[in-house]
Amino acid sequence: MATVHAGLRKEAEPGTNTETGLIWDAVGVRKILPHRYPFLFIDKVVEFVDNHSLVAIKNVTANEPFFAGHFPNRPVMPGVLVIEAMAQAGAILAKASSEGVPSGYTLFLVGVEEMKFKRQVVPGDTLRIEMEHTKRRRPLWFIKGVVTIDGKVVASGVISAAEVKESTDPN
Repeated sequence: MATVHAGLRKEAEPGTNTETGLIWDAVGVRKILPHRYPFLFIDKVVEFVDNHSLVAIKNVTANEPFFAGHFPNRPVMPGVLVIEAMAQAGAILAKASSEGVPSGYTLFLVGVEEMKFKRQVVPGDTLRIEMEHTKRRRPLWFIKGVVTIDGKVVASGVISAAEVKESTDPN
């Protein structure tokens, strides 16, 4: 069972459920993904089935930096950032799975197929991002997903990503 420390839940072991359904909190997510603010779009993972699927949560707040320009009088989360949230959730699935991305490698988004948008995302929304691994042909991963808000579909499609050796060179 996960323990509470300083108001944050510590990460649970992959594939285990706690009484709250939390698998990885924000701290656990940052241990898996290289992304950081303002480009980290996953707040927590609430479901994880090894080598199969994952459900992640993104809480959309009014102070997101992109709302200042998209659009000032009617804030809407850009569709490409919804896709990025899906890609990040897919990357967590691929990296955390026992048959996943090898150590020393990361994933880069290389394709988006059959993406459809059904409604806008606005401040106050909570995105439920459900991703399912469909196939892998190393170094490529194909992960289909659906994003919902209160059970209503926001977006759906297939993300493809490639395993790339991590670089130690900052340039």
